[in-house]
Amino acid sequence: MTSRLRHPLTAVAGGVVLTLPWVVAWATGLADGFAPLSIVGVSGLAVLGASFLLAWGAETAEKDVPRAFALAVLAVLAVAPEYAVDALYAWQAATDPAKANLAVANMTGANRILIGLGWSGIALFSIYKATASGRDDGSVVNREGTLRDAVKLDPSISTEILFLFLATIFAFFVPLSGGIDIVDTVVLVGLYVTYIAIIVRGDVDDHDEQVGVPAYFQSYPRKVRVPIVLTLFVYSGFLIITAVEPFAHGLERLGLQYGIPEFFMIQWIAPLASESPELIVTAYLVNKARATAAFNALISSKLNQWTLLIGTLSVVYSISLGSYGVLPFEFKQAAEIWLTAAQSFFALAVLVNFRISVREAVTLLVLFVSQVVIEFALIRVYSEALAETYSIYLLLAYSVVYVVLAAGLLTSRRRDLQRLAKLTVANIRGTPMPEPERAD
Repeated sequence: MTSRLRHPLTAVAGGVVLTLPWVVAWATGLADGFAPLSIVGVSGLAVLGASFLLAWGAETAEKDVPRAFALAVLAVLAVAPEYAVDALYAWQAATDPAKANLAVANMTGANRILIGLGWSGIALFSIYKATASGRDDGSVVNREGTLRDAVKLDPSISTEILFLFLATIFAFFVPLSGGIDIVDTVVLVGLYVTYIAIIVRGDVDDHDEQVGVPAYFQSYPRKVRVPIVLTLFVYSGFLIITAVEPFAHGLERLGLQYGIPEFFMIQWIAPLASESPELIVTAYLVNKARATAAFNALISSKLNQWTLLIGTLSVVYSISLGSYGVLPFEFKQAAEIWLTAAQSFFALAVLVNFRISVREAVTLLVLFVSQVVIEFALIRVYSEALAETYSIYLLLAYSVVYVVLAAGLLTSRRRDLQRLAKLTVANIRGTPMPEPERAD
């Protein structure tokens, strides 16, 4: 029985089961009469299931396409659920400018969850599994001192880290124009295209070894494997197209019903549904003693979201508007972007030595959770106008904390930053240098 539960097809069946209530409700028209909580639950589960199916299909497809094509296509698929919500609000902002704030909400929430919960959680889980089981995980380093055990990353991820640095520095300037415009699109999408152009210069047949469901599907002959991938793509695409709008609007209604601003609901609840599959898959990799692969996946996902997701919002807005336009947002959303950039800046300063310790992971987690909890408390205690004012001060204060912590780390890790740059140059030239072991 246990072996059956662990079979990859059991996971696939579970993903499909999550989507069935929505399919029935959509096909019969019952969804139109659902209460906000019901529509959020049913459509949210469908988005969650679609995210799993889409991820499995994309990873399975890597076996049958050239690496350059895979990287370009999978980059879009990786952010498809988050992008669907963001694109929805960017499209609607052409007729209702207030919706632009919700596009920013989902984008900033998804990015901060990925680091605040994803990076920190996977690091802590990796160290816990290695310590509790006593197994040999080469990516976990035991060091003397309180909370100093760490996860060691593969230096080959230096290119991703450096491009994330560039995108993060640029993100601080995005709010200065009062919205997301063509300059942001050119720079952020250009950064990602440049990144793709660099990494495809490597071995075109080099694909990461898959585990779980993708590995199972890749074991089938190509004539069976391709229809499986296409089915997963079509079905998950159908779910995202039909379920995302009811899910997003249901969150808005649910928030208003319980006195919670729609911005807060879209920022934190919607991204949890779309980010959960990725976090679960990376936790599965950690459970298989592949912490480095799990972290590499999270860092690559952050790069996708921090460039493609933001950079294309103004394109969607302009298409809906019927002419070129700048996706506008208010000052609170500017503060949200600054906080998201500041968190990313600190997280990258942590990774500049290709390690993240328990102490650093806990710091990321505590800062993330405390900011969300305090902001929620402000919403519940004060009037809407006063809560928004205090929230702006809170966001700016946390941004300063992140930047100060990052500056301190980068000052003490100047040599690590130089080594990061050298490793990236070496990777671009096709002659990667091994990362020397550090004494600490």
